[in-house]
Amino acid sequence: MSSRTTAFGGVISLLGAFLASALVLGLLLAGLVMPAVGATGALARGGVDVFNDLPSEFKTDPLAQQSRILAADGTVIATPQDQNRTIVPLKAIAPIMRKAQVAIEDRRFYEHGGVDLQGVVRAAVSNLQAGATESGASSLTQQYVKISLQYSALSSGDKEAAAAAVKKDYMRKLKELKYAITLEKRMTKDQILEGYLNLVYYGDRAYGVEAASQHYFSIPASKLSVSQAALLAGLTQNPGTTDPVNNPKRAIDRRNVVLAAMYDQKVITQKQYQQAKARTLKQDMKVTNPKSTCLSSPYPYWCDFIINYAMEMPELGKTREERRRTLYQGGITITTTLDPRIQDATQKAVTSKVPIGDKSEVGAAAYVTDPKTGKVLAFAQNTKYTVGKQTLGATGINWALDKKYGGSSGFQFGSTAKAFGLLTAMESGMNTKSSVKAKAAGGNSQATYTPKEWPGGTVDGCGPGGTWKVYNDSPFAGGNISLMEATAKSTNTAFVALAEQLGGCKVRDTGMRLGLHQADGGQIPPYAPAYILGGSEVSPQGVATAYATLANDGTRCPVVAITKIVRNGKEVKLPSSACKQVADPDAVRATDKFLEYNMTNGSGIRNQLDGRQSAGKTGTANKNNESWFAGYTPNLATAVWVGTPDDGNKRNMVDLTIGDKYIPKMHGAAVAAPIWKSVMSTALEGMPVEKFKQPSDKLLNGDNTTIPDVTGMRVNAAVDALQAAGFNAGVGGTMRSSVPFGRVAGTSPSGTAKSGSFITLYTSGAGMSFGGDTNGFTNNANQTRQNRRSGRTGTPTPPRTPTADPTQATADPTRTPKATKTKAPKPKPSKTPKPSASTKSPTKPTKPAPQPTKPVKPTTPPAA
Repeated sequence: MSSRTTAFGGVISLLGAFLASALVLGLLLAGLVMPAVGATGALARGGVDVFNDLPSEFKTDPLAQQSRILAADGTVIATPQDQNRTIVPLKAIAPIMRKAQVAIEDRRFYEHGGVDLQGVVRAAVSNLQAGATESGASSLTQQYVKISLQYSALSSGDKEAAAAAVKKDYMRKLKELKYAITLEKRMTKDQILEGYLNLVYYGDRAYGVEAASQHYFSIPASKLSVSQAALLAGLTQNPGTTDPVNNPKRAIDRRNVVLAAMYDQKVITQKQYQQAKARTLKQDMKVTNPKSTCLSSPYPYWCDFIINYAMEMPELGKTREERRRTLYQGGITITTTLDPRIQDATQKAVTSKVPIGDKSEVGAAAYVTDPKTGKVLAFAQNTKYTVGKQTLGATGINWALDKKYGGSSGFQFGSTAKAFGLLTAMESGMNTKSSVKAKAAGGNSQATYTPKEWPGGTVDGCGPGGTWKVYNDSPFAGGNISLMEATAKSTNTAFVALAEQLGGCKVRDTGMRLGLHQADGGQIPPYAPAYILGGSEVSPQGVATAYATLANDGTRCPVVAITKIVRNGKEVKLPSSACKQVADPDAVRATDKFLEYNMTNGSGIRNQLDGRQSAGKTGTANKNNESWFAGYTPNLATAVWVGTPDDGNKRNMVDLTIGDKYIPKMHGAAVAAPIWKSVMSTALEGMPVEKFKQPSDKLLNGDNTTIPDVTGMRVNAAVDALQAAGFNAGVGGTMRSSVPFGRVAGTSPSGTAKSGSFITLYTSGAGMSFGGDTNGFTNNANQTRQNRRSGRTGTPTPPRTPTADPTQATADPTRTPKATKTKAPKPKPSKTPKPSASTKSPTKPTKPAPQPTKPVKPTTPPAA
C-alpha cells in the first residue's frame, strides 16, 4: 500500500511540474507576443520576468564522428573514433526513417513551436491514470536540446554539468523549454530533425542513424525499410535495454510499438504494418562491427602505422592532442598508399616461408616501396596483430617499420651495407673494374684490424673503434681482389679494405645520404663494423628507402603513406613531394652494375626475376642471428628481414627447421631472398619492364692510365705498384732479359691502359742468374738447370698466375682469365716478345723463351 502511495505521490509531483511548466509557458508566450506590461496579474508578471531572465543562447559543439582510413583503391582499412558516428544530411536518410522517428517521439513535431502543450497535458493524464511515469512530455526539439547539452558537457569533461543536463528538476525543465523555443526560431524543422538523427544514441555503441544503420543492417540510412526504420526509431528511448544485438526480444516488442504508432498516424498502410510486423530480426539484420580499432581492421598493422604517421602531421593540428581529436572525432577521410594486391601478395610470401607461430620462433618482415615517389605500397610480417601481451606469433610491434611508426629498435643488416661502400667508391673515382688489396680470412681464420692501422683514428676517422676481428664466409687467401668479385662473394675483408682506403666516414655518410638511419631515429654510429658490415640496428623500412634511392638514380624520396585528406568536405593541402638528388646518377648506375652482377653470378643467382633486370644484395649479421635480402628494379624496391626479434644477438640461426625446411645455417639467400623474389614477381605484374641506365664508359671501364714502369722490381713490389695505380696484375711467363732472375723484365700491355685492366708481368728467365727472388713463382730456366743436376728430364714446371681467391667460386667478368700454362721450349728458336724493358739482351738467346699468352679483353658485367 505504501509503495502505491509513493508512486501516486510521484505522479502528482510530476503532474504539478507539468502544470507549472504549462503555466509558465503560457506566460512566456504572452510575453513573446506583447510587452510585459500587457500581462495581467503579479503571478504572470513575475513568471515572465523569471523566464525572460533564463539564458536563451543555445550553442552546440561539433559532433564527434568517426574518421575513415582508406587503401589506395578505396577499401576501408579502419574507422578511428571516439564515438561510432557518421554525420549525414537529411536527404541521405530514408523518408520512412524520418517519419518513424517523428511518429514515436513527437507526432506534432511539424505543428508546434518547440513545446507541445497537448503532449504535456496528455502525458500528465496518462501517467496519472497508469499510476506511474510511463510517458514523457518532451518534444523532439526539447530532446535534442537536452542531449546536446549533455554531449557538450561530456565533451569538455564536465561530468557535473552532464548530470545536470538530464536531472529531473523544475528549473532545468524551464531552461530546456526556453532553449527549445529559441532554437525553433533559429533553425527549421528539418534542420532540427537532421541534428537529432545524427546525435541520438541507438545502442550497442552506435551514435546517429547512419552508424546505427551500418552497424545493425550493413546498409546506409538511405536504404532502410519500414521494419528496419521502426526498429531504429524505437531504440532512442531506452537504447541500453532494447538494442537488437543484446536484447532481441525487447527490440522486437519496441519495434512493434513504433509500427503501431506509424499505422495509427497513417504513415504506413495496414498491409505495410502487417508485413513489417511479420519480419524477424534474422531477416532484417546483418550486423557489421565498426573498424573502430586496429584489431578489427583487415590490415591491422597498416591501421596502426597510419595512426602513428598521422600523429606526426602538422596539417591535422599544432599539437599531438589536436591531431588526436582530429583523427578520432573530426570525421576526416584519409586515403593511403596501401596497394591491397601487393599487400596480400607480400603477406602470403612472408608467411608461406616463415609460418605464423612457427616453432623456430624466427621472425620475418618485408617492406615494399615505390622508388620514384617514396610511397609505401606494402609491408608484412609473420605475426598476428595484438595490443596486449605478445605471444609466439602475435605482437603489436611492426618489425618492418621504424620505431616512431610502431616498429622495433631494429636489427643488424649485415652485408646489405656493402652497397653504400660501392657507391662511395664510384663517387670517389674508382670504376667497375677496380680492385682492392684485402687481408686473408675464412674458416677459422680471422683478419684483425686496429685503430692504429686505420687512417684518422677511431672515432673521428670512423675506424674500427677497437681491435676488430673480421671473418669471411668464403675463405679468401688475401691479396688483390676486384670489387666485382668481392661483391659476388661478399668478401668482408675486401670491403673493410675499401672503407679504409676511401675513408670510413665517407662510406657512413653515403648510407645516411641515401636515407639509412637506425630504427630508433639515430644516426649510424661512426664505427666501421656499423656502416660497412651492417652492425648497426636498422629497419626494413630504412634499408628499403636507401636501396630505393639507388633504384631512382640517386634521388631520395621520403616516406609517403598518405596521399589525400578530406575534412568537412574540403581537401586538406598536403606538402608536395620532397624528393632530392643525393648521389651522383652516374655513380649510382655503376653501383647498379655490381648489384646486377650479384644477381646473375653471386648470392642472388637463384632468385633472379624472370624477364627483368634486378639488383640486390644479401646480408647476414654476425653469428647468423639476422639475415636480409634487399633489392630493386627501376619500378620497385623491397627489403626483407628474417631473424630473431626477441633474442637478438644472443641467438644464432643454425641447425633449425622453419616450416618443413631444414636450414643448417641461416644466410640471406636461404629464406629472405626467396621471399623477395616472390614479393617482387607478383608486385611487378602489369608494370612496364624497365632497364637500368648505363653508366659512363669512364665508370664502366675507367680512363686510360699510364702503366708504371716496374722493370727490375721484384714481383710482389711490381704487383703493389700496379694495384696502387688502379690495375690488376699477375705473372704470365718468363723472357730473356739482363735484369736479375725472377725480377720483372716487362709487361703486357705497356704504356697506357684502362684503369682496372689486367697487366701481365714477365719475369727474367735468361741463361744467367744474379740470385734474383722469384717470390714464389717458379722460373723455367732455374728449374731446367735443377733438373739437369738431379738427372730429371721432362718439361719445366710452367709459371703460376696468382688469383684473388684460389677457390674461384665465382667468375670475375672484369679481369682477364688466368694465363694458359706456358709450353716447354721447343728446339727451334722463336721470336721473343717485345716488352717494355729497360735493358734488352744484346745477343741472340741460346734457348728460346716461351711465347706469352695474349691477354683476353675484359668483358663488362652481364645484364640480369
